[in-house]
Amino acid sequence: MTPERFRRITDRYAGLTVAVVGDFCLDRYLEIDPARAEVSIETGLTVHNVTRVRAQPGGAGTIVNNLVALGVGSILPVSFCGDDGEGYELRRSLAALPGVNLDRFVTTPDRRTFTYCKPLLMHPGQPPRELNRLDSKNWSATPPALEQALIEHLKTACEIADAVIFLIQVDVPETGAITRRMLAEIGHLAAKYPDKPMLADSRQSLKGWPAVSFKMNAAELAAMLGRGENMSPAEAARACADLAQTTGRPVFVSMSEHGIVSAEPDGTSAHVPALPLRGPIDIVGAGDSVTANLTTALAGGAHLREALELAAAASSHVIHQLGTTGTASVDEIEALLLA
Repeated sequence: MTPERFRRITDRYAGLTVAVVGDFCLDRYLEIDPARAEVSIETGLTVHNVTRVRAQPGGAGTIVNNLVALGVGSILPVSFCGDDGEGYELRRSLAALPGVNLDRFVTTPDRRTFTYCKPLLMHPGQPPRELNRLDSKNWSATPPALEQALIEHLKTACEIADAVIFLIQVDVPETGAITRRMLAEIGHLAAKYPDKPMLADSRQSLKGWPAVSFKMNAAELAAMLGRGENMSPAEAARACADLAQTTGRPVFVSMSEHGIVSAEPDGTSAHVPALPLRGPIDIVGAGDSVTANLTTALAGGAHLREALELAAAASSHVIHQLGTTGTASVDEIEALLLA
């Protein structure tokens, strides 16, 4: 990609509106000083002393963080949080981000806020070491009234958005923002807006999803196809082409150290290798950075291979940020891609 083409694409980001639909959560980090460890008089167990607490939007919120880092002008979250302390933190964190419009982000007493609580041991001069995570989730079905409200918000968001991202982060079906009823509506909207970039990622598999662009990792693709995980980039590209012919939209597969492959409905495929490692890595958030960059680049007029190049560079920057769920700005991507 030439510097001129890079700027032509990324200069459009400020004028874009991107909707992010799905499961938002709060990432709460507890930084522990091992030198301050104590022993509980009552239990005899080690007491970890937390010296710093930080929180940021996670799940679909990580995609929002990446869109903000890219300078996307308007971002429309469509989701919910609980009427609880974690929900307050999540909503406050989102509201502090430039360009984020929370008119379609519902606070409800009927759900708890999806939270990842991540204790980190902070040894001087070493990368943070994460201990066992403490999660808070919803285990019952999303109430019908909330479900209907989110569907209506999805419709209005799609009317004005230049691109739409869908993310299922919950493990148990029907407990998050995207349910079977919403999937049916997504199908209608995909047919209504065939030229609008719509990209979906799901921990529950994209099998059975309506005709939007699929974004998966290699393991998820293999599981969808009932094949072994050790697929080559060429095999993944052929599988992408088959899926793209079915959906009528591009399909993307991230393959860790092998980069990213994709295919369009006409059978055209592309493969961009991963950038070399530059030190210790933390892969948390890499997939979300790929999702955000692919969608934004396509909405900004990038061709398929250009979108892959931008996403691969963003992912490379993100995995070298340790102890956090990182992001990549346009300048940071440019420094890697055009170095």
